[in-house]
Amino acid sequence: MKIFSLLKLTLLTVILFAVIYPLAIYGIAQFAPNHGKGETISVNGKVVGYQKIGQKFDKSNYFWGRPSAVDYNAAGSAGSNKGPGNAEYLALVQKRIDTFLIVHPYLKKSEIPSDMVTASGSGLDPNISPEGALIQVKRVAKERKLAEDKVKALVESKINTAVVGPETVNVLELNVALDELSKKGSQILSR
Repeated sequence: MKIFSLLKLTLLTVILFAVIYPLAIYGIAQFAPNHGKGETISVNGKVVGYQKIGQKFDKSNYFWGRPSAVDYNAAGSAGSNKGPGNAEYLALVQKRIDTFLIVHPYLKKSEIPSDMVTASGSGLDPNISPEGALIQVKRVAKERKLAEDKVKALVESKINTAVVGPETVNVLELNVALDELSKKGSQILSR
């Protein structure tokens, strides 16, 4: 009799968590933007990325996003779980600072926003601070042979303000707009 009760409980649990719960989440997702399938960014009908998942941009002619603790692998979203007292973590951050300063020789270490050298908790943050984008304007404008004021205006037009939380700039959206500004649509995402 006890085994029968355990089998009923197991069957009930399987039905609840393997059928009813996933269907309920799917139903709720139908009210979300894009019906829970992710908010994509398209150029000329081709999906070039997702609005809410960071992507790697490391060429000088693009704006760079936040570093990723998981090398931008959305299947393995995670932070590094290393605190500010961890020597390995501090060495990694210093390496990122050194690389950033080599590519941006006009900056001082104190001018680099923390989001440009530290990964987010998910390792996939698609946004950077407006300051993080603005300090890259000079490099990107030079690489693209564009006037700095045009590139700066583009960055300022892409600043997202939230009701709660800091202002952000979506790096993929900014780089797509940058390619459009450069009138080189064929190089979109040829990073």
